[in-house]
Amino acid sequence: MNALEAILRRPRSVLTMMVVMVIAGIFTYINIPKESDPDIDVPVFYVSIVHEGISPEDAVRLLIKPMETELRGLDGLKQITTTASTGHAAIVLEFKSDIDHDEASTDVREKVDQARSKLPSDAKEPTVNEINFSLAPIIAVVISGDVPERTLYRHARRLKDQIEAISTVLEANLTGHREELLEVVINRTALESYNISQEQLVNAVVRNNQLITAGFMDAGENGGGGSFNVKVPGLFETAKDVYDLPIVSTSDGVVTLQDVAEIKRTFKDRTNYSRFNGKPDIAIQVVKRLGTNVVENSVRVREVVEAFTKDWPEAIKVDFALDQSTSVFEILNSLQSSIMTAIALVMVVVVAALGMRSSLLVGLSIPASFMVSFLILGLMGHTLNMMHMFGMVLTVGILVDGAIVIVEYADRKVAEGLHRREAYILAANRMFWPIVSSTATTLVAFAPMILWPGVAGKFMSYLPFTVIIVLSASLLTAMIFLPVLGGLLGRNKISNEDAQSANQLAGGSHVDYDNIRGMAGTYIRLLERLVRHPFLVLLASALVVVGVFLSFQKLAAGVEFFVDTEPEQAFVFVSGRGNMSAKEKFDLVLEVEKRVLEVGGLKSVFTTIGTVGSGNQFDGGGADRPTDLIGQLILEPADYNLRRKGKAILEEIRSKMVNLPGIVVEVRKREEGPPTGKDIRLQITGGNLA
Repeated sequence: MNALEAILRRPRSVLTMMVVMVIAGIFTYINIPKESDPDIDVPVFYVSIVHEGISPEDAVRLLIKPMETELRGLDGLKQITTTASTGHAAIVLEFKSDIDHDEASTDVREKVDQARSKLPSDAKEPTVNEINFSLAPIIAVVISGDVPERTLYRHARRLKDQIEAISTVLEANLTGHREELLEVVINRTALESYNISQEQLVNAVVRNNQLITAGFMDAGENGGGGSFNVKVPGLFETAKDVYDLPIVSTSDGVVTLQDVAEIKRTFKDRTNYSRFNGKPDIAIQVVKRLGTNVVENSVRVREVVEAFTKDWPEAIKVDFALDQSTSVFEILNSLQSSIMTAIALVMVVVVAALGMRSSLLVGLSIPASFMVSFLILGLMGHTLNMMHMFGMVLTVGILVDGAIVIVEYADRKVAEGLHRREAYILAANRMFWPIVSSTATTLVAFAPMILWPGVAGKFMSYLPFTVIIVLSASLLTAMIFLPVLGGLLGRNKISNEDAQSANQLAGGSHVDYDNIRGMAGTYIRLLERLVRHPFLVLLASALVVVGVFLSFQKLAAGVEFFVDTEPEQAFVFVSGRGNMSAKEKFDLVLEVEKRVLEVGGLKSVFTTIGTVGSGNQFDGGGADRPTDLIGQLILEPADYNLRRKGKAILEEIRSKMVNLPGIVVEVRKREEGPPTGKDIRLQITGGNLA
């Protein structure tokens, strides 16, 4: 151990390195992006094809089958699921978890481009979306009020632009609004008076609303020199362009569109409704950039919104809902409290065994190991999530083992008369291989979990990864930092009782066990008696092991992959079949919303009626969301300390959903961790739908 001793005999260099790493770890912990769940790549892609007015049967034949033919040959494709509906075709591609995500994305887009030529010419361009949990909205800014719809929409658009100007925001998507348009109502009497046919009118609109590439004009040949771009205005850009659209030209002048029609600003016919706590709203769903801090991003969004809306009319109300940073704060604060509690309990045990000064040295190894671990996580580009914190909670009691061994051995050598600096160097030398071996056995036990396959394996791999990093940092702390600190701050004076115990333990085979005092003496005397009866001890151990297995087999309540936690969000899915209009869907879901709002313990109720889309939206259904969905309610419970248990709230909601004709209502809490969705999925396939 000459190399180790050479390092320990340079205390200034070691202390400088320790201080720098601890300060860097603190800085990393403050600035590292914090998230609730780990950022894992889910190899799932969603291909969407829109074709206005196409029937589901024709969508299968003309849209899905040509696309399936190209996509089936993709390498690593695990499953392909398609859904056809009126005016739309959806294809979900699930790849094996070990495939390269970027390569799969490139392959999917190439195949979609190849299949594009086989689709009908009037079908819109297919879109490919990657399913990424990190691109889900982190907060919703909800704007509501008893004001005209256009006023609400105009304010929402302005606020959306302000939010998207934040550097950590990737995009801010408006939901619950209707697209603006100009409605042109033709006056048939005016058409007849100007002798204009409907065909002339349609041709005039089509010919003028086109992009015309006019090229450029080179004036060099005429002696003037230079090149000029030529632009022919052809597209409708403003309302005035529509008003001034020429229809025909007569001897009396030019007849424009406004001469034969009434033109007014309006919105598209409503197909979807959005409501917040029982009132119409427009929501802005904020998506953060990858790798940014969800907590700081939400704080920045709140600051910008409050500053921009402070002068808005009182009739317009602004709320925040479904804020992920709240749950992140709760998780991190809870885990931090657990870590601090664990540190305190470990310190109590160490103080009882080693004394105050020695226990302080052991206690210093805990924050030092954690700070070095945060530094390593930051350098590796990780975000701080709940799996990392769980791993740190798990290691609090383990990482002090090496430090306890070093301190206890050094104290014994000090009691034998050795100077504390030499005692800690000797302890590090003598205990190097025992501590390295014990740490290595723990690391080897956790290492296979990193190779756990599948999405669930990627999710859970953060826990053993954190354990390995923390224990490696604790090994560095125990073998390098602690001996140097012990040489400066360790015990240098030993009581007569400890000195006598140390001399007794150093007596070899002539040890008087009755003269050793304290907990060590009690343990040694018990061990001395047990050693005299080895077969009895082995029999008792075997009975204990068998008893534990039998008790677990009889009393075990079952096995589940992820713990059942208190819900942070819940979802109410409203399903209905038939060719219902948007107003009929609205009336049915409105009754569900009314009953949900009567339940106490809810902070907010976010309702979407009509077509509930997928992608980067707040969505609790995923693959198990009903296909005949006509409405969805996202429930955000109040603070945990101010309400009943989430299970009781959801049971009350279910009890209120009885006797609702024509619809099926499903209440489901948001599931944490993989896997999610229904416990059993039954899929029936066949070549003939009938």
